[in-house]
Amino acid sequence: MLYDHILIRYGELSLKGKNRKKFIFQLHENVRTKLKQYPAVKIHNARDRMTIMLNGQAPDPILDACQSIFGIQSLSLAIKVENDENKIKEAALAALTDHKAGTTFKITTRRADKSFPIGSQEFNHVVGSHLLRNTEEYTVDVHHPDVEIHIDIRTQATYITSKRIKGAAGLPVGSAGKTALLLSGGIDSPVAGYLMMRRGVRLEVIHFHSPPFTSEAAKQKVIDLAKQLTYYGNQIKVHVVPFATLQQKIHKNIPHGYSMTVMRRMMLKISEKIAERENILSITTGESLGQVASQTMQSMHAINDVTNYPVLRPLVSMDKEEIIRIAKEIKTYDISIRPHEDCCTVFVPKAPKTKPKLDKVKYFESLINMEDDIQNMMNNIETIMLTEDSEANDFEALF
Repeated sequence: MLYDHILIRYGELSLKGKNRKKFIFQLHENVRTKLKQYPAVKIHNARDRMTIMLNGQAPDPILDACQSIFGIQSLSLAIKVENDENKIKEAALAALTDHKAGTTFKITTRRADKSFPIGSQEFNHVVGSHLLRNTEEYTVDVHHPDVEIHIDIRTQATYITSKRIKGAAGLPVGSAGKTALLLSGGIDSPVAGYLMMRRGVRLEVIHFHSPPFTSEAAKQKVIDLAKQLTYYGNQIKVHVVPFATLQQKIHKNIPHGYSMTVMRRMMLKISEKIAERENILSITTGESLGQVASQTMQSMHAINDVTNYPVLRPLVSMDKEEIIRIAKEIKTYDISIRPHEDCCTVFVPKAPKTKPKLDKVKYFESLINMEDDIQNMMNNIETIMLTEDSEANDFEALF
């Protein structure tokens, strides 16, 4: 007997109130988009779970694809049968013998259809006895079983599962608005983007590019990082900002101890303008408190002052080892460590202020005109749309 369905459990989505339908609809859309290369499969929503009908499609690639979708707590291969005692017994036996793990089992029945004539506890014994009679190597262990057979009796049908596969959890991407992710090309910012998507946020990427001081290879690295993040969010728009002219002006005219602070402020100021134009409600960075000079509490205060937008820092309490661990798990680490400098490593002062004073920052900024440069950058932003299906050669025309 073949598994013919996959059950998707919502987890956190089940705790939602009147807006639950919005979250489930978004999850459905994300699953549908992820599985569009498998036209035979069909998706059905219910209040507490989603069902994927395989219709002959091999289950393994579907399971692999769904494990990267935020909003899914767990998945299980399932056998669907009629609400008939003998057919349920047959399916439970098939699920047990197919599992091929260990020698002990447990039956857990959930009887949502109260018209089914046998109660849950009694049915556990009925099915368990059937499995013992028809196998030789298995025994019952209700406390620590090797295999737990779940029998879910519903109004229309019964579903039998024997294994739960961990999902990505979180909330469906697209259910919590958009954020502008400042993606530098380093290790931290892609992880910040991943964590924001895990909370249901859709990303638009902003990258500050400073040719000739930064190379086209550095720009390609950022595109590759954004492309990797589409595995979790399907579609990401990348805004490449030509930053070299303003960066040189800051380096030439601002005292070196404050140049990093002013540069970060200008990045936020430009990001805010992009966010306004793109109907984005927040800005996200890969900053971790105390990691570098621009990430002290005093620096963050001075930098944040330039924008009214919320600046989200999902890595703020993490240490580098935690960030690297996640980067390796989501396969951005090897891209991030490519030896191509980004604009944040250009013109780095020898002794940047770790406790910049806001009044001094504003005074130094008032001495030079940067508005014309900012407007020129806004007029010359390059925008690239990436999807999970984009191929590397799709980007050749950009360079």
